Amino acid sequence: MPLTLRRSLTAVSLVAVIGGRLAAQENYEIQVYPSETVPVGVTMFELHSNFTLMGRRSISDLGELPTYHAFHETIEVTHGFTSWSELGFYWFMAIPDRKGLHWVGTHLRPRVRVPESWGWPVGVSISQEIGYSKAEFSGDTWTYELRPIIDKSFGPWYVSFNPTIDKSLRGPTAAEHFGFAPNVDVGYDVTKKMNLAVEYYGATGTIDHLDPIRDQEHLLFGAVNYDFGPAWEFNIAYGTALTAGGDKRIVKMIFGRRVGK
Repeated sequence: MPLTLRRSLTAVSLVAVIGGRLAAQENYEIQVYPSETVPVGVTMFELHSNFTLMGRRSISDLGELPTYHAFHETIEVTHGFTSWSELGFYWFMAIPDRKGLHWVGTHLRPRVRVPESWGWPVGVSISQEIGYSKAEFSGDTWTYELRPIIDKSFGPWYVSFNPTIDKSLRGPTAAEHFGFAPNVDVGYDVTKKMNLAVEYYGATGTIDHLDPIRDQEHLLFGAVNYDFGPAWEFNIAYGTALTAGGDKRIVKMIFGRRVGK
C-alpha cells in the first residue's frame, strides 16, 4: 500500500463522545495511528473537521457543553526529526450549536517506532499525548495518553490495532485508573487510488473495571480514502455509536499536505 494512502487510511480523525469518561477522547483528533512516522525533515499539516448531526443536547455530568450540531476543527502539525521519531502538535477549536468559534486547547504528541532495519514482521510504534482542554469542553482538563501501535499490510489489505490507555491528570476522574480504549482500522484498496476502510473505536472502562454495556462506547465508521499524490492526504467518513454511550450520525473529513524533503 502506498505510504500516502496508508497514512490517509490510518490518520482517521473519527469521533467519540465528549461527555463520557476520558476514553471518549474528546471528539477532536481521534485516529487509528499507523506505525510509520513522518519522514525526517518533512512536516505534515492537517485539518481535521467533523460535525455531529445527533449528539448530546444537555450539559454533561462533568459540566461539558452539548455536542448536538457541534463542529470540531483541529489543526495538526507533525514534523519528522529522525527516521524513527516525530513530534505532533494539536490546536483544538469548536463551534457548539449557535455559540460561535471557541478555542478548546492544545496537545503535544511525541512518537517513536521500531526501525524497518530491525526486520520485525509487523510495524510497531509508541505514541504519547499530553495536553490541556478547557473544562467546558472536557471535564478532565489535563490528560495523558499512551498508545501502542501494531499494523500490517498484506496485499490490498491493511490492519492497524491501537490498544490505547489514557488517564486524567486533573479533573473529576483524575482519581480513576487508566481507561482502556481499543481502536482498530481495517482497509482494502479497491483501486490504485481509492481505499475503503472500517474503523472501530471503543471505550470499555478502566483497565481494572469493565463498565456496564450501556456506559461503554462502541463506534463504527465507514471511510473513503483517496490518493491525490504523495504530498496530499484526503479522507471522508460517516459513522455512529452502536450503544447508548456515544454520539450518533457523525460526519468528518481530513485534508493534509506534506512539505519538505
